[in-house]
Amino acid sequence: MEVAKKVFNEEVTFTPATQHIGSEVSGIDLANPLSELVFKQIQKELYDRSVLIFRDQNWSPDEHIEFSKRFGPLENHVLSNYCLPGHPEIFVVSNIIENGKHVGAFGGSKRYHSDLSYMKEPSLGSIFHCLECPEGEGETCFTSMFAVYEALPEERKQWLLKRMGVHDYVWNFENHHNDRPPLTDEQKASTPPLSHPAVISHPETGRKALYLSAVFVRSFEGMEDAESQKIIYELIDFASQAKFEYVHRWTPGDVIIWDNRSVLHKALPFDEKNARRRMHRTTIRGSRPSLAV
Repeated sequence: MEVAKKVFNEEVTFTPATQHIGSEVSGIDLANPLSELVFKQIQKELYDRSVLIFRDQNWSPDEHIEFSKRFGPLENHVLSNYCLPGHPEIFVVSNIIENGKHVGAFGGSKRYHSDLSYMKEPSLGSIFHCLECPEGEGETCFTSMFAVYEALPEERKQWLLKRMGVHDYVWNFENHHNDRPPLTDEQKASTPPLSHPAVISHPETGRKALYLSAVFVRSFEGMEDAESQKIIYELIDFASQAKFEYVHRWTPGDVIIWDNRSVLHKALPFDEKNARRRMHRTTIRGSRPSLAV
C-alpha cells in the first residue's frame, strides 16, 4: 500500500487581530512541511506583529518540536519535572492531576511577564499548543511593548533608555509560588539575578520595546526595591490598556506563537478545581537583549 506523501503548504494569509498586535494565520497546516518562502513570511509577520494565531491544528509532539526548531535552538525549562516525558523540549502547562500528581505547571502567572527574561539569553519566543481548555474562561492576554513604549511621554522614554532592570527568578518564585514545591539549590544556582536594559531594540526590526514586568523585574540598578516597584507597577498599569492588548480565547487545536522580545503575556483566571486545561509549550532560545541607540 502506498503511503501518502506530505505536501508543502504554499499559500498563507495574515489577518490583523488588533491595531497594534497579533495576526491570525490561515491556509497553513503545521503538521505538514512549510517551504522556506512561506516560513520566512511567517517569521517576518511574527517580528512585525508579535503574536501569530493558527486555528484547528493537529500535530504530534515531534512535529511541534521540529517546527519550533526552525526558529532556533530550543530551551529545556528549569522546572524539568513538568516537561513532557520523552520530550524535554515540551513544557506542559496544566492544572490536571493524574495518579495524584500534577501533569504540568499549574497556577500560571496572572500578571504580565516575558518568559525566561531572568536568563542571560532570554527566549526569543514561545509556541503554545492547546490540547484541552475550558469554554469561556482561561484566556491568555498579550500586550504590545512596542506600542506601549512608543506611547510613553518623551521624558519617561528618555529616563528608561538609561536604566537597567534587575530580573530575579528566585525572588519572584519565593514570593508568589507558595503553591509549588520549593526550588532546589541547583535550580536557584542556575537562575541568579541579572540585569537587562529597560528598553531593548528588536534584533530583527530595530524597533524599540519596553522590556520590564512586575513579575521578574525586582528593581532598577542602583535603586531600592520599593522605589523601583512603584515605577514598574505604574508602567505595567499603562501597558494594561485595552488598546495595546490582544486577548486570546482558546479552543482545542489552537497554536499561538509569540515574540517574548516585544510582548508581555498573562493567563486569565478559570475554575482550576473543576475545569481541565492542558497546553504544550516549546521555548525558542534567544540572544542577550540589547539597546541600539
